[in-house]
Amino acid sequence: MSKVILITGGSRGIGRATALLAGARGWSVAVNYAADQEAAARTVAEVAAAGGRAVAVRGDVAVEADVVRLFDSTMDAFGALDGLVNNAGVVAPSMPLVDMDADRMRRVFDINVFGAYLCAREAARRLSRGRGGNGGVIVNVSSVAARLGSPFEYVDYAGSKGAVDSMTIGLAKELGPEGVRVNAVRSGLIDTEIHASGGRPNRAAELGAGSPLGREGAAEEVAEAIVGCSAMRRPT
Repeated sequence: MSKVILITGGSRGIGRATALLAGARGWSVAVNYAADQEAAARTVAEVAAAGGRAVAVRGDVAVEADVVRLFDSTMDAFGALDGLVNNAGVVAPSMPLVDMDADRMRRVFDINVFGAYLCAREAARRLSRGRGGNGGVIVNVSSVAARLGSPFEYVDYAGSKGAVDSMTIGLAKELGPEGVRVNAVRSGLIDTEIHASGGRPNRAAELGAGSPLGREGAAEEVAEAIVGCSAMRRPT
């Protein structure tokens, strides 16, 4: 069955891989991006080539007006909304907490926590049956960092993903009776551009060699889990 999903941070990494897999299933995808219009346009074209429909919508998930417009634009384009992939996130260069300045930490929490909460709230307002919605799915993209803490690297990022895990648990209990299923996919060492933005482009490959599989994960593997969660039957 065709679905309409909104993917925040959908122009690169896990978000892009999820958009392409959704397109291959014939779904309609709203690809959110913050700045790289060319990357978003490429993703939209690739979703269409895979068999789906897509639109690109620019917006900062940490800005409430942008988030509301993002959801409005998705529903204007496709006439419905079945799910949110709450994926947008950032890291900053590796360092211990003692050396982090306030601006760096504020940016990480604004996007990874406040932005995720804003998007989840807006999805809840659109999908909840008690508010006139048809039910649906929210998939939050978390990280194994929430469990490991990322000492000397990204303690702020790890904490932000811990907040996403807590939100997932609470929101699942709030929205289950409203016909909305809420899950999180907690990814591990995945080969995406986010490591370069943190100053270590080869980090996933270096650390992945010590994993049980002996390699880093691929964005496409995480996308399979996300789309699998999104494709399951809505709660009754």
